[in-house]
Amino acid sequence: MSARLNYRALAPKAHRGFVDTSIALGESSLGKVLIDLVYLRVSQLNGCAYCVNLHGNDLLRAGESFARVNSVSAWHEAPFYSERERAALAWAESVTLIRETRAADTEFDALKALFSEQEIAELTYAVALMNAFNRMAVGMRMPVPMEG
Repeated sequence: MSARLNYRALAPKAHRGFVDTSIALGESSLGKVLIDLVYLRVSQLNGCAYCVNLHGNDLLRAGESFARVNSVSAWHEAPFYSERERAALAWAESVTLIRETRAADTEFDALKALFSEQEIAELTYAVALMNAFNRMAVGMRMPVPMEG
């Protein structure tokens, strides 16, 4: 598959806004692993092969086990995730599937018990950002590299 457009070059200021947001989130107290788990799950839900590949590889390079990375799509059943990670993944699903879930109170209430208000805001920005990146990559047919 080849890309439809080089959207990064065609709209560099808009793309830079996405990148700047990503950098800010990477500096948050959420931690890179939690953010990448969320990015991976959102990308799986959206069917973004480019981003699934990217964030799965990022997690592996960060030292995460293959079992944890491979099981993100089945995190509900897998024993590899902390309570905090589970709450973040549930929220990522709820916000990504917002038409069906309406960002349910049950997932939000679970977050409040484990995250500060600032962390909840940052987590929600991370979910929103990855949904936006997914839509650009899928819509523009971003090719998936064979290597990580």
